[in-house]
Amino acid sequence: MGRSGRTALTVRHVETCTKVGYTADAKQPGLNLQVVEGACGYARSWVFRYTSPVTGKRREIGLGSVSLRGLAEAREKAGAFRKQVIDGLDPKDLRDAEKAQRAEVRPTALTFQQVAEQCIATRQHEWKNAKHRHQWAATLKTYAYPTLGALPVDQITMERVLAVLEPIWTTKTETATRLRQRIETVMDWAKARKLYTGDNPASLKGGLGQLLPKASKIAKVRHQPALPYQQIHAFVRELRQKRGISPKAFEFLILTAARSGEVLGAKWDEFDLNAKVWTIPAERMKAGREHRVPLSGRAMVIVRAMLAGKQGDFVFPNPSGKKALSNGALLAVIKGMPGYAEYVPHGFRSTFRDWAAETTSIANETLELALAHTIRDKAEAAYRRQDQLEKRVALMDRWARYVQTAPQAATVTAIGVRHG
Repeated sequence: MGRSGRTALTVRHVETCTKVGYTADAKQPGLNLQVVEGACGYARSWVFRYTSPVTGKRREIGLGSVSLRGLAEAREKAGAFRKQVIDGLDPKDLRDAEKAQRAEVRPTALTFQQVAEQCIATRQHEWKNAKHRHQWAATLKTYAYPTLGALPVDQITMERVLAVLEPIWTTKTETATRLRQRIETVMDWAKARKLYTGDNPASLKGGLGQLLPKASKIAKVRHQPALPYQQIHAFVRELRQKRGISPKAFEFLILTAARSGEVLGAKWDEFDLNAKVWTIPAERMKAGREHRVPLSGRAMVIVRAMLAGKQGDFVFPNPSGKKALSNGALLAVIKGMPGYAEYVPHGFRSTFRDWAAETTSIANETLELALAHTIRDKAEAAYRRQDQLEKRVALMDRWARYVQTAPQAATVTAIGVRHG
């Protein structure tokens, strides 16, 4: 029992005390255990109470929760404050002045959202089109900003990144992996600008990789549904019964084996109607390289029909005539065709590829060039300096004839080069 009836606090008493209010520690004058009763139980914290030697008024300083600062450390901290009082200094005034000084010296911390927006603005020059920028921004806005957006970037921890990823890691694995990569890129950008120090909290090389299951083990590979090539004639015959620009754009996509974005973004200055070639500029191609597409007779019929009603720069404009058709326009066409609603526009590239592999002896190299696939092997890429346009002219003519003609038994036929 200490002076004035006070008792020296013990570790057990600190952890179990339920006496609401202040309990003074006899061993360290001024130190008090504060207990507050709440809906979830009792909250215990440390408070140093003293009389200011400057104003003569009673004051107090919080020393934190007992879960963060133990009894011994609390006594040590209170002892340091008590010495300041004895020296005629007010501990609270000193601490407030130090905080103010640090705030003046330290620049205003950027939030994760501010850093992400700056990172996107910088990196967008590397990207092929505005769609990529939109996807980046949309992914972060939907999944990252609600949790991380308002936090200073130097307060983004692995645990906080995990809280963003974990809810969608197994249900939306592809989205989650892209989200993680984008958060990692933003944090790398911030670190390069010395906005924080330490390891990247979104890197799989750290603890995050141990806490999340490997995406490759849980991700289900879902290929785009592709119409069997034996049904392409019936499909196109029904497609031609539809009126409007969207069905024409869809048939043009089939005949050229191009991607939806390439067809929808096609402009008149990309076409050489005399040479019957459509040249897609590098900035609109997935591989970032210019791609020449030979146009079959039927493809030229569609192009000339669109030219007759030309409204603007785009070959397949939307109703206003000023912008291109949207991606949803092609999807709406096929969703409105009974028996074909399960398929998607992009899947018709696979239809073309399956037809060529099953019914022709054309070289795989030429087929890959027709589809504008990226060549990952550097040696092979160096060897393929030409785009084999003449061979692909014959290939696309043959494909157009197959689409036009009712299916027959498949036979493997060599495709020659068209002359003249």
